[in-house]
Amino acid sequence: MRLNLFSACVLVGVTVLVHAGGLAALLRALIKSHALLLTNFWPIAWLLVRLAVALILIHLTEIAVWGLFYLGTGCLPDAESAFYFSGVTYTTLGYGDLVLPTPWRMLGPVEGLTGILMCGLSTGLFVAVLERIIGSKLRDDPSDHC
Repeated sequence: MRLNLFSACVLVGVTVLVHAGGLAALLRALIKSHALLLTNFWPIAWLLVRLAVALILIHLTEIAVWGLFYLGTGCLPDAESAFYFSGVTYTTLGYGDLVLPTPWRMLGPVEGLTGILMCGLSTGLFVAVLERIIGSKLRDDPSDHC
């Protein structure tokens, strides 16, 4: 049981580190490129598409961390099962067609909670970027808003 709790803590820590590193890199790139000062539709749309893809890649990396753990510990029989289970658990879809062995069962809810938190952080970044773009547009042209 202690090994399982330790493993869960390490996996949560690695997930948060991956997410923090990814968000930090995205923020640096956004600030450096002055992308938050865009005002036209297509450049803003293209920025949001790139941001969404980057965030999804960060989440896929985190899912892979958990999937590799499940595969490496023999919790699941093959890579496809391990990554699939990790993906549906991280995103809280939880189809239930695959389950972890009894000693490792508590990792499922921990991964789900971690996924919720990391998706929330990504949503926060997305909202902050939109707020910054909209705010700069309103400051530049106060007659444009209601």
